[in-house]
Amino acid sequence: MNALEVQLPPNISVEEARLLLMVKLFETGKLTVGQAAELAGYSKPTFIELLGKLGVPVINYPPEELEQEMNF
Repeated sequence: MNALEVQLPPNISVEEARLLLMVKLFETGKLTVGQAAELAGYSKPTFIELLGKLGVPVINYPPEELEQEMNF
């Protein structure tokens, strides 16, 4: 397992930083929505809701991958 240690500003919590990192990794296609949700510590539906609030499209990959995600 890889570990990352970062000094956060006092106004950013570890949870917020983790969420934002997972959102970015999802947005750039490095993680699936399920992987990002799990690593961020949220259920998939909650993570999808948070993506919407942050203006990140959930459906941003090929139809085959969408079908695979929907089967989980």
